[in-house]
Amino acid sequence: MKTRSCEGGCGREWETCSCHATCGSLLTCCVDYRQFCVQVSPYSGTVFGGTDFVVLNATFHHNSTLTCRFDGEILTDGYVDGDGSGHCISPLLYETGWIPFHISTDGGETYSREGMWLSVHPGKLDPRFKATLVNSTKWQYYGTPNVGGALSMTWNTSHVGAERVNVELWGYRETGEPYSDSWHAEWMYLYSLERNLSNSGQFSFIPRPAERPFSDWELGCLRVSSSSHTDGKWNVHAVWSEDHALAWHLEEWFRQDSASWARGKCLQWDRLERGLPNFLNETIDCPCTLAQARADTGRFHTDYGCDIEKGSVCTYHPGSVHCIRAIQASPRYAAGQQCCYDSTGAQVLTADSIGGSTPDRAHDWGSPPYSRPPRVPGASHWIYDVLSFYYCCLWSDNCHYYFTHRPSSDCRTYTTPKAGVVFGDPHFITFDGTNYTFNGKGEYYLLESPGRGLTIQGRTEPVRLENGTIVNATRLSAVAMKEQNSDVIEVRLSGQSDHLEILWNQQVLSFSEQSWMDLTGVFVFSPVPQNATVMFPSGAGVEVRGRVGTLATTVLLPEEFKDHTLGLLGQMNNDPQDDLVTPNGTTIPSDHSSAQDLFGFGASWAITNETSLFTYDSEYLLKTFYFGPKHDSGFVPLFSVPDTPADPLYQEAQRMCAGQGSAFCRFDALAARSLEVGNATKVAFQSYAVLVQDLQPVVSCGWLGPPNNGRKQGSRYLQGAVVSFSCNTGYVLAGAEERTCQADGQWSGSPAHCVSDNTLGIVLGSVIGALALVTMVMMIVLQSRKQKRREMEEAAGNSDTKPEDLPPSQIVFQVAL
Repeated sequence: MKTRSCEGGCGREWETCSCHATCGSLLTCCVDYRQFCVQVSPYSGTVFGGTDFVVLNATFHHNSTLTCRFDGEILTDGYVDGDGSGHCISPLLYETGWIPFHISTDGGETYSREGMWLSVHPGKLDPRFKATLVNSTKWQYYGTPNVGGALSMTWNTSHVGAERVNVELWGYRETGEPYSDSWHAEWMYLYSLERNLSNSGQFSFIPRPAERPFSDWELGCLRVSSSSHTDGKWNVHAVWSEDHALAWHLEEWFRQDSASWARGKCLQWDRLERGLPNFLNETIDCPCTLAQARADTGRFHTDYGCDIEKGSVCTYHPGSVHCIRAIQASPRYAAGQQCCYDSTGAQVLTADSIGGSTPDRAHDWGSPPYSRPPRVPGASHWIYDVLSFYYCCLWSDNCHYYFTHRPSSDCRTYTTPKAGVVFGDPHFITFDGTNYTFNGKGEYYLLESPGRGLTIQGRTEPVRLENGTIVNATRLSAVAMKEQNSDVIEVRLSGQSDHLEILWNQQVLSFSEQSWMDLTGVFVFSPVPQNATVMFPSGAGVEVRGRVGTLATTVLLPEEFKDHTLGLLGQMNNDPQDDLVTPNGTTIPSDHSSAQDLFGFGASWAITNETSLFTYDSEYLLKTFYFGPKHDSGFVPLFSVPDTPADPLYQEAQRMCAGQGSAFCRFDALAARSLEVGNATKVAFQSYAVLVQDLQPVVSCGWLGPPNNGRKQGSRYLQGAVVSFSCNTGYVLAGAEERTCQADGQWSGSPAHCVSDNTLGIVLGSVIGALALVTMVMMIVLQSRKQKRREMEEAAGNSDTKPEDLPPSQIVFQVAL
């Protein structure tokens, strides 16, 4: 039989051996698997390139000429070290995520070895692997009033690998018509600050103003590389600083009058923005509260620049303690959303504070397919959203221009996601709040949403006690999922206690270097070995936590999934009465069904091998779940645990499980004969209860501004909030002095206005003038009547006429007088 090779065949499975990622655990690898399907260390580095990584478990001939090809087209020089290990240098890239690479050992004639390299956003890279700008604020304000002198930087000397180094300035720009095919991104070497410098790990200099064309580059970073290379040679072993505003490098005019220079740039940006499409209408709305923001993990993630867990260093958002970013860029314009919150948990708006939430024309983390503006990770965001903030707000006092184009999104139309959860021996709480227990053994649909293309599957296995005894209860041991054409993600318990193993298209991922992974159609975040969060473009999020030998899994779904879910987590339609629907459409009443009926419902949602997303990479998994039944009808679980007060564990469980989730806690403690298991169930339920509380909808009445020529007190706009108004000296208040946000989302009272005192004087003067005029008219009338009376009396005296002899009209006139 022909001997199979993995050369050019990585990922394939032959009849005699395998070149698939699972061959290592199945012990079926072809003999040359490690030679051609290579793994590397480190496996990740900055998008700027320059990382020297070694090929593991493969040998190279000392005379080999290595060429490394990334993404099918970008070439870098590799080398073979004294131990026969091959090395590649990562290139400058315009994208993040896993990049395929191939290695040639014959100078580029053939590329027979292949692997994957993780390109990382510069802001997410561990600071140990960057050149550090000492006092970075000084670098970015250099040339503004009272900021000058020497600038310093440091780096780890091992990241360059040379005795003498050059310090170079590289610039970034985007050219062409925005949102057209001519729009291109460009990193370019500008000039060297120092050549042939001793690689001591530090460098200081006093900047000089640049002349054109160099001064036209306003965004860039510094690179430290070996002096043996020619100036600006691409893709060599190097260490880079983070990208930053090049204030220290700008022209003399900026040094002479930075505010005037920046104002001109701000006005130029304002004109540009007025001619660009409006992206605000397609950005996601911000959560109303900090609690909602931190709980909505399917759609939002912590902004690494303002993180309450890391001390809230919010450089660009003074007054905020935590910011989040929308995980997904907007669909058409690849825009981003940022939401910031103060210490009270209220959203901070730009209409109230320079530190408020701001949307972004270019999402900071970029967006697939990444390599073209405005999707270039980090850099596009700098060009369109950060430099303009420097121009208008930091280097000059013209923030009103910036906030005209970057107004905060309030939360008036924000809707919280719904949560469904699986925990313990497995207990289920559906999206509409129905809870039940299903402890079958097998592989099942936790969620099936054909209309949205989302599938989440769960695997359950029997609980094994510490002494090795298997009890008639099960635990959730693995979850697999995908959405539309995304990569398949599986999270399962590893051999190490409560640690998770995360698989990407059946290949185990390592999170030893990075906690965030950009994958195809999905993001994965795993900050610690026990936790993982999977995020899909629809806004669906899956949180998986390892807890005492089982998985606690929470699925968060946005409102768009309403009426589009089936499976063990039920229908999401705000009606708990129809949550439990079998694949054939039969509804199981949850409130008065027996444990056996519920068990039958759960069994109906078993998957098949054809629909399975799971990886079967061990003899146990193959035998038990691939070749075995997807629902093991021979496994009969405990449907209830007896109340046995004489059992010592019963009394301890009663005490420990008091409070929320007591029934779940007591069941699991007694079924598994373990207080630790019961307590883990209690903790999981309490976490769910807190999540549901944090995701409670709140009413927002929207922003209220101060009246012209007046002030307001209060920057909270949720139900019950009160905003009060007052006027500047010389003005008086018309309208409501206080307005309260009501349950219907409307503000009480009438809008406040400040009216000038002069206006009041004019009004009073007019009133007084009118009264004076009326008085004068009345006096004239009275005087005229007196004159007529005298005339009449005189006439009467001359003719001896009595009143009763007068005509009726004259009698009336006399009475009136």
